[in-house]
Amino acid sequence: MMTLVCLGFGYSAQHYVALYGKRFDHIVGTTRSEDNAAKLRSRRFGGNAVEMLVFDGAGTCDSSALAAAIAGATALLVSIAPDRDTDPVLAHLRDAVAAAAPRLKSIVYLSTIAVYGNHEGRWIDETTPLTPALTRAASRIDAECAWEALGEAHGVPVAVVRSAGIYGPGANALEAVKAGRARRIIKPGQVFNRIHVADLAQIIDKAVDMALTRRAGGVFNAADDEPTAPGDPILFAASLLGVAPPAEIAFEEAKQTMTPFAVSFYGESKRVRNDRVKSVLGASLRYPTYREGLRALANEPSADSGQN
Repeated sequence: MMTLVCLGFGYSAQHYVALYGKRFDHIVGTTRSEDNAAKLRSRRFGGNAVEMLVFDGAGTCDSSALAAAIAGATALLVSIAPDRDTDPVLAHLRDAVAAAAPRLKSIVYLSTIAVYGNHEGRWIDETTPLTPALTRAASRIDAECAWEALGEAHGVPVAVVRSAGIYGPGANALEAVKAGRARRIIKPGQVFNRIHVADLAQIIDKAVDMALTRRAGGVFNAADDEPTAPGDPILFAASLLGVAPPAEIAFEEAKQTMTPFAVSFYGESKRVRNDRVKSVLGASLRYPTYREGLRALANEPSADSGQN
């Protein structure tokens, strides 16, 4: 029996299960509270039911049930971020993961392109030295290394998927424009990559398949083909909706009302190559730029992560 355990059953994991969950016979997910677990138990994701367990990242969990789920896992999808410089999964569940190794065939760890730091708009790839400017990104590097070491020690392939900014149903520039919260912030030379959540799901599935069939892992950038200025998707979304775009705001003005997290986000600029997800994993992006992604979302306004 093929079992998937999603340690952190959030936006990305839900879409992965909705699109590719049929490859598994049993799917388990974790969330931080029993209230949320109950809501998710009542849903279907692409027709797939998910057994929901509680893991709050601080040691509170359905311990025996979660240990049993990990022991029976064929694949782990890990999307829980480090907390105060500590990976909560490894802090509390390392022994359970290690014990599962005889059956476990694949670990996919979802990371972020923030680990590369700022490169002043230059092109980078998976071989670029990691020079994170942010403490949280440094913690991500530590977590990546720890998962890779765990996999190597127990003979389990580990794929580290470094994601660009994720957008998709319910979380995109169209929704921001419609809600009146979109801002076209102008910072000369600033560029970002993005990734549609469906393409991220495909990359995850290709990584799982590579582990199952080739017993291989690696590091992969989940990013689209066209890094652009941050305001470009907002302008395009407004045109799709037939409304006037929000006025341009200079970054120096906008940052006066930004959170420290948002300001730090604008402190990094890079163009991320995605060649390896194509050449090694064999992925073919359905939405190679934000334009294809937003057009599809505009034509499917009721799309969600697969509830039915």
